[in-house]
Amino acid sequence: MTWLKRLLGIMLLGAIVGTAGVGAMYIYVRPELPDVSTLKDVQLQTPMRVYTADGKLISQFGEKRRIPLPIDDIPTKMKQAFIATEDSRFYQNPGIDPIGIMRAAVNLVITGKKSQGASTITQQVARNFFLTREKTYIRKIKEIFLALQIEHVLTKNEILDLYLNKIALGYRAFGVGAAAQVYYGKSVDQLTLAQMAMIAGLPKAPSALNPLHDPVRAKDRRNTVLGRMLEQGYIDKATYEKTRLEPITATYHGAEIEVHAPYLAEMVRQQMEAKYGDKAYTRGLKVYTTVTARRQLAAEHALRENLLNYDQRHGFRGPIMHLWKAGQSALSHDAINQKLKTLPNYAHLIAAAITSVAGQQAKAVLKGGKNITLNWDGMKWARRFITDSRQGDEPKQASDILTAGDVIWVTKESDSDDYRLSQLPDASGAIIALNPQDGAMEAISGGFSYNKSKFNRAIQARRQVGSNIKPFIYSNAFASGMTLATLVNDAPVNQWDQSLGVAWRPKNSPPEYAGPLRLRVALAESKNVVSVRLVRKMGIDSVIKHLQLFGFEKDELPHNETLALGSASLTPLQLVRGYATFANGGFLISPYFIDHISDSTDQIIYQAQPKIACRNCDKAATSPSPNDLLSIQGDPLKQCPIQYARANQLAPRIISAQNAFLVAQAMHSVITGGGSWAHHTGWNGTGWRALSLHRDDLYGKSGTTNDSRDAWFSGFGPGIVATSWVGFDDFNRDLGHSSYNNNLGKNQVYGGEFGGKTAQPAWISLMREALDGVPERQIPTPEGIVTVRIDDKTGLLSNKTDYTSRFEYFIDGSQPTQYAQQSNAEHENIQDQIF
Repeated sequence: MTWLKRLLGIMLLGAIVGTAGVGAMYIYVRPELPDVSTLKDVQLQTPMRVYTADGKLISQFGEKRRIPLPIDDIPTKMKQAFIATEDSRFYQNPGIDPIGIMRAAVNLVITGKKSQGASTITQQVARNFFLTREKTYIRKIKEIFLALQIEHVLTKNEILDLYLNKIALGYRAFGVGAAAQVYYGKSVDQLTLAQMAMIAGLPKAPSALNPLHDPVRAKDRRNTVLGRMLEQGYIDKATYEKTRLEPITATYHGAEIEVHAPYLAEMVRQQMEAKYGDKAYTRGLKVYTTVTARRQLAAEHALRENLLNYDQRHGFRGPIMHLWKAGQSALSHDAINQKLKTLPNYAHLIAAAITSVAGQQAKAVLKGGKNITLNWDGMKWARRFITDSRQGDEPKQASDILTAGDVIWVTKESDSDDYRLSQLPDASGAIIALNPQDGAMEAISGGFSYNKSKFNRAIQARRQVGSNIKPFIYSNAFASGMTLATLVNDAPVNQWDQSLGVAWRPKNSPPEYAGPLRLRVALAESKNVVSVRLVRKMGIDSVIKHLQLFGFEKDELPHNETLALGSASLTPLQLVRGYATFANGGFLISPYFIDHISDSTDQIIYQAQPKIACRNCDKAATSPSPNDLLSIQGDPLKQCPIQYARANQLAPRIISAQNAFLVAQAMHSVITGGGSWAHHTGWNGTGWRALSLHRDDLYGKSGTTNDSRDAWFSGFGPGIVATSWVGFDDFNRDLGHSSYNNNLGKNQVYGGEFGGKTAQPAWISLMREALDGVPERQIPTPEGIVTVRIDDKTGLLSNKTDYTSRFEYFIDGSQPTQYAQQSNAEHENIQDQIF
């Protein structure tokens, strides 16, 4: 009895001392314990995701990949896999595992080593949210107390929810939602039991047990998880035996990008960081841009194909490298593939190594190991590149182009399984499209490949604009009282430059002159000397002041007559914004590319409120009648409802509706030609290639600079305005002359590269897709515009109805009053007025 009493006394004393010790430890660490109630409203660090206007993922930014999921959306078997492996008594214990803690304590006494074990799921939540992973006694004590507090604040399901969404699972994946995407490219409800078990085995060592790093160890760990699920009764023996034999199927999956738009994604990232700082990457923000998937993909494709076509017109610059040379032993298939894996990816170019060449065929191994055959149709274009204006002889057989051991780029033909010899273009380009009514960006691409160059030429490249400046000069002419029928002398200009001691002699391209021309025809044919004469007539100060209305800065505009030929350097974004004014009836819109932003709960926290170009709102705002309301809301061309006028959301008007209409009419002739007389005499506008779209509602202007260093095409159709540019990043390199192999195999040599040939094809390709299904729609004729029949040669009134006359638009009061059949004296008087 005495011994028993002593034992009980010792145990009671031990309990008292232990309780006092625990209390003392709690009092000691309590000031350092965080408030666990914050877990009630925890915000998991979730990456920023960028979407198209129609909800397609463009990109995501953030160090941690996480897809937060409500506990009810996580499959039961996945929850059971984690519980069986990490904390089998999760639903029974109070947040700590006393047995496990005692086991760890005994292990410490016996071995002298600290053990990581004895952590329940609740303790892991405490550690993941509030503590570090360092193995110290004080950290373990804090972890225990925090776990007990968490159990009093949260339910078991709330704790499990936080755990499954917070846990690190390797490859920057945090939480089971992200892990399912990273390893299997699936959502959690699509995973098999084997895949769930593999993910559940990762928390112990996300790097060492990772299936991408060590599939063997990952499989062993997965089967351990399955064994514990069997022990806990979550699966039966047959399911265990079947599942443990399944192979590891994990492969790395990046973010599920649906629309490739890296230049736009970077624009969004920069703007979001400026707005929200580093929190932009962790708050789970969803940024919805203004571009649609269809038009963005069309723009990317249009730019890439146009640059490849330009590049191939100028010849083949040879292989990337040689894996072996003639007389050397060829590498094995596996060795070739290992070499190819080191090469980067550029757009849709695929690296390939030539293994044999015979006749008009070559066999190759693609990056990834696939064997392919290059047929003659896919390589016969490859004349040897000599200079940008000179190519070698036409090849006759594959050995004229390639040899075994060459590493090249190829592309897959879109309509077959065939491959085509290609190369990474030296030339650069950009394409950008806006909605002319409010400035919303419809599509953008700043180069052939973001991997090759992150320089966004669509918004950063300041290049000479060439003849793309002319519509703005013609707008000034119409504002000065001239008309589409005004005659200007298309004849050489000579001007002595006293400062240089030489004469300035601007020329047409080609250097052909037609004498007096109507302004409609002069713009359609892009007559340089006519543009110079217009600037001279109006005065350089007047022209610069007018160009400033379109948002062009004064210091960007040369204060001399070279401005008439496009010596100003502007970005594609600046140009397309200016052209939008002609499309929307005279308003200056402000481009934007973020439509709205929502938080992690899908609540909108930002909504763009652009200024609207409204053709009739200014009139209706003063005295809106029911008819006005019906007219504005019922006509898609008028776009904006009456409330925009009342809400002060109108874009500023910078030119009259009549002025914008006349410029658009001249730009229409750039594509369609100048009427029946022009058609009869065989001339076309410089943008005639757009006739392939078979639409009569397109308006455009080509542009080429001196020595063809820059090629442009800008224009618009219903609801979209776009600019395309091609040039070299090296300002001193010109686009040169070109050659092309037609279907008959005969080489045709063209004089050189210019806007209509070099930049317009990308514009046409974009418009073909963007306007597919869009009804044809002419720009509405504004009030104050009249139509009269004129003589094609003189611009005077005409009574004829044949090809020598046409109907022309005039601002009311500016139309001619004389007929073309005047006396010689009257005719001479008209000739004297031509400048």
